[in-house]
Amino acid sequence: MSDKKRGIHELYGKDPSTADDLVWGRSVDPITRRGFLTKGGLVAMSTAVGASIPFAHLMPGGLIPAAIAQTSQPFEIPGKEGLIVLNDRPVNAETPAHLLDDEVTPAKYLFVRNNGTPPITTDIDPDAWTVEIGGESATRTMSFTAAELKKKFKHYTYQLQLECGGNGRSEFVPPAAGNQWSIGAVGCPSWTGVRLKDVLEHVGINDDAVYVAYYGADKHVSSDPNKVPISRGVPVAKALEDETLIAWAMNGEDIPPMNGYPLRLVCGGWPGSVCGKWLRKIVVRNQVHDGPKMTGTSYRVPCKPVAPGSEVPTDEMCIIESMPVKSLITFPKSGLQHELGKKLALRGHAWAGDLEVHKVRVSIDFGATWQKAKLSAPANRLAWQRWSAEVEFPEAGYYEVWVRATDTAGRSQPMVLPGWNPKGYLNNACHRIALQVA
Repeated sequence: MSDKKRGIHELYGKDPSTADDLVWGRSVDPITRRGFLTKGGLVAMSTAVGASIPFAHLMPGGLIPAAIAQTSQPFEIPGKEGLIVLNDRPVNAETPAHLLDDEVTPAKYLFVRNNGTPPITTDIDPDAWTVEIGGESATRTMSFTAAELKKKFKHYTYQLQLECGGNGRSEFVPPAAGNQWSIGAVGCPSWTGVRLKDVLEHVGINDDAVYVAYYGADKHVSSDPNKVPISRGVPVAKALEDETLIAWAMNGEDIPPMNGYPLRLVCGGWPGSVCGKWLRKIVVRNQVHDGPKMTGTSYRVPCKPVAPGSEVPTDEMCIIESMPVKSLITFPKSGLQHELGKKLALRGHAWAGDLEVHKVRVSIDFGATWQKAKLSAPANRLAWQRWSAEVEFPEAGYYEVWVRATDTAGRSQPMVLPGWNPKGYLNNACHRIALQVA
């Protein structure tokens, strides 16, 4: 036997069934995926979470209890509070779920996702910042300062939800390379700017236009001036939606430096990577854009379901567009101690890419039964929606509260993990929190 020690995430990432057996003595029914704990295994798991588990017989196999799975420590970066840094080259940081409880996400709690090194913008004149609009399918090429954009075009304010395409990547088995986001690479601030379609219509778009893409002022992490860290885009129809903005303000103030100050694109409902920060150039293309992070496997998933661990040819990968339905428990914070006999108030958010959320349900028995939550309408199209519920617990012990949303097309979140893909994108499994009832 080796003396090497491995963390529980590493152990489960390699082989969940073996990990279940090694850690808890739990076997898994191959049909129902329910786990079966031995008496000793149940004692071990109850000891680990600090209480008995009334619905242990309903817990899916290969599942790490939320009380153990969610143990990251917060780390602060300038202008942010309580974010968890996943990478420092480039800087990427997510927000713990309980800090996303506001209906409108405060700037200090909006996640940070960088592909390159942000430009230094501390001493710039933001009104003098220049953006060029052109491309082979633009009628002409024009440049605008931020001040000219503000003066020439009508201003709009929308609350728009942004989520990293890899949010939830840490749960995929086998593991996928990249930032190991848990659930906090999401937010829904209020954005103010001009409609991209108004600017594009002023410049002119040719009939052969297919895609609209961006280039930013960020630098490649290699410091090679000839390399671009990221340049992505969206089909013309998405670019021309009312809610697609060239924005200069978040929640009525300057956009934070790490989130794209002084100008950025915001295309709500699609992966955040299409929302270019530190905006310098917009191009109208007569083909699907082929900039960095648009080709190969970047921000793409298999066009058809594949077995976990499969190698998927590049020509069988499809570009991610609208994000899937998803939800989050923002109150209470995972790890709560709750008194038996009292109802527990729950709340959070739900969103569904280009669609709206139709209903939200919660469960306290690992998804065996569900109760409907109250659901509010979005502030505007492409904003997340507030939900709330109350639950009661039948006896003392360890519980997990799960939340599950369904969109207006009838698609629901998977209870544990969606279809595997090589890059770990689009995990919209149910969010869950742990609590002790005593």
